[in-house]
Amino acid sequence: MLTLKHAVAGKSQETPIWGESISELLEREWLLTNSRGGFSSGTLAGCNTRRYHALLTGTLTPPANRIVSLSNCLETIRFDGREHILSTFEFDGAITPRGHNNLTHIERDTGIHFVFDLDGKTVKRSIYLNPDMDQVAIVYDLSQLEQPAEFELRPLIALRDFHAVLREGAQFQTHWANSHLVIRDASGMTGNLVLSCENMQFDESQQWWYNFLYRKDRERGQEYLEDLWSPGVYSCTQEKPGKIVFWASLSKDPIVADNFVQPELEGVLDALSIKQHDILSDEAERDQTLAELHLAADQFVVERLVNDKPSITLLAGYPWFLDWGRDAFIALPGLLLSTERLDDAKNVLETFAHAVSEGMVPNRFDDYGGEPHYNSIDASLWFVNACFEYLRATNDRDFFASVLLDAVLEIVEGYRNGTRFGIHSDEDALLCGGDEKTQLTWMDAKCGGIAFTPRYGKAVEVNALWYNALCSLAEFFRDSNQERGEFFGNLAETAGENFESVFWNESLNCLNDCILPDGKTDASLRPNQIYAVSLFFSPLDTEKQKAVVNAVERELWTPYGLRTLAPEDSRYKGTYEGDQMQRDCAYHQGTVWPHLIGPFLEAYLKVNDFSKESVETAGKYLQPLMDHFNGSGCIGSISEIFDGDEPHAPRGCFAQGWAVAEVLRLYKIIRRHS
Repeated sequence: MLTLKHAVAGKSQETPIWGESISELLEREWLLTNSRGGFSSGTLAGCNTRRYHALLTGTLTPPANRIVSLSNCLETIRFDGREHILSTFEFDGAITPRGHNNLTHIERDTGIHFVFDLDGKTVKRSIYLNPDMDQVAIVYDLSQLEQPAEFELRPLIALRDFHAVLREGAQFQTHWANSHLVIRDASGMTGNLVLSCENMQFDESQQWWYNFLYRKDRERGQEYLEDLWSPGVYSCTQEKPGKIVFWASLSKDPIVADNFVQPELEGVLDALSIKQHDILSDEAERDQTLAELHLAADQFVVERLVNDKPSITLLAGYPWFLDWGRDAFIALPGLLLSTERLDDAKNVLETFAHAVSEGMVPNRFDDYGGEPHYNSIDASLWFVNACFEYLRATNDRDFFASVLLDAVLEIVEGYRNGTRFGIHSDEDALLCGGDEKTQLTWMDAKCGGIAFTPRYGKAVEVNALWYNALCSLAEFFRDSNQERGEFFGNLAETAGENFESVFWNESLNCLNDCILPDGKTDASLRPNQIYAVSLFFSPLDTEKQKAVVNAVERELWTPYGLRTLAPEDSRYKGTYEGDQMQRDCAYHQGTVWPHLIGPFLEAYLKVNDFSKESVETAGKYLQPLMDHFNGSGCIGSISEIFDGDEPHAPRGCFAQGWAVAEVLRLYKIIRRHS
């Protein structure tokens, strides 16, 4: 049995999390991130199983234009007449070499550490990501080798867009600048990769390595073979015990790359320790679990240049998502308010407030720095909700009134009067929008022109958010502007009354999911209705709130979150696998989303008046995701989705922002009421 050793905020703990089989090691992943949206990731075997795994993935226009630069390294140690390889690769047909066979345990603190036993001698490989640069340090600790050892490292280079795979034939250019090697592709579009190591000499020996196999990409029906290029070999003879530090850095500017100065490892380690300390609140310093959740939350908080000025944004997930408006505002209370990062919360809200267009915030920024995408009916309402959550958490009325209020009012007025995609307030004061060709709600999977969950018209969670927004505005203006307060109060009252008459399903004793423009009812039993209970203001009376929670718990709850469709439904898909069409077909038709544990448990606690028994039950309901957080997927994070059917295998992104956010937020709520 291998173990994972955690060390956070000066405290350490050891957790057995996996057996010794290669299949188990290849299922577990790790992630290091920086403030730019760059990252380092892989499996606990050290073998890449996705095109997105790499020792260094940087960003040319943070957090966009991500480039997989240093994919992996072949690492060889020779002493006492024997050769040991630390690396593990999978090719089309074989796993070789098999360095994982010598792993004894993994350690995680400000970096990730792989500890090997080589003929009774301990060797440690540590990976650290510079917190503010696209730069990785790979440290080989040979201090327990008492005799001379030969060490060789062959870097394997991709230097390509992170969504692509590399094949033989790509052209690379190399040159020496001072004491480091600079590599760029012939097009010059993927930046400049700098390799540096003061401890080793470099011998040019250009090679192509063929047919690395990425089993996760194969499972997803994607191209799964890649060729990687190597410029040569770094080598040295280690005469006495010590450390070897290999650096890789990515820079957009060739002048910066040519004038690279190798940093001191201790300086990077100090910067990582200081950042970790700054992230942790006083409360987190006293609670190991909360501290780890704080650090997980920080991975999604990155910088984005807006009008050439740095601002804070929230990434939706690793390895492939950037910042999505809907995800950001669902996640913001957990990632920033629960972690007491109030200035960062203000920054995120202000950035999106300035991006409001025709009464809408962007649903996502472009992967390659293009224009924002305004294609969601609910992202703007989640923004409004996040603004009021910030206000309730801080009572910062000055910032709210001077920076956020105009954007909130512009959204509400835009939705009332009509904006893109036919979004408008109907005569019954409820929101309606979209058509059979659009996918505007969060259940937005569409492939080959097929919309798998065509929830156009009046969607239940959209109108729960709308009612919540109107009530929040009425409350805000109640004392400062009576006329406006009464206006929004009357509008909220009308919307609330009609919400119940339109959405309540008497025969099912829960809420309909959507009402089509022609008046037809979509009574699919889905989790969207839970927001009509969990949001600050609910349009339902107490008994109906309890009925909704009961229906969702009975039909949709799993240990890892809520299913997106009841298993009895003929459209239910219990596994999320296969090619793009198959996966999109299952994405919201039964697949479990862990972030939904947040609104579910909040609603559950509300309807049970936060009783001691309900708080204890909520803690038990949250525990399986906490166990997953500690090592059954990506260590120290939470997967995007899980299969609807047992054993509920984790799927999708291996680290999802709103999942971490909601688990953190509910952990604090449960802790506070325990």
